[in-house]
Amino acid sequence: MLVASSYTELIKAQMAIENLNEAKPSLYEKFMNIINLTRQFQFGYQFMGSLIMDEDARKFQPKPLNEYVLSVYLREIEKLKSDNKFIELKELLNTYKKISYTNLSRLALGENPKELVGPTLVR
Repeated sequence: MLVASSYTELIKAQMAIENLNEAKPSLYEKFMNIINLTRQFQFGYQFMGSLIMDEDARKFQPKPLNEYVLSVYLREIEKLKSDNKFIELKELLNTYKKISYTNLSRLALGENPKELVGPTLVR
């Protein structure tokens, strides 16, 4: 899947992520934990975002996939989704998903929006 992100879209998304951190720090921390777990397991951010948003994640599912590792990962995502303020994160992800869950995650990790401008191949 090819996505193209403008600098303006990326800045707005970055501000929304920062606002989430300021307004709902515990929810933000849980989201960052999932992003970091995604990196550690070497899963794709599109896979993560699709699972969080209850979308079809099969096309982004890593192969081969250890069932135990996947069960741990899914359990952590369910913990995030059970947060009573989860709807706010879901709204943020839904608002900015056109720039990709990958770019949203990279922004949350502190990457410069200028480095994310332009077309990106998302797997």
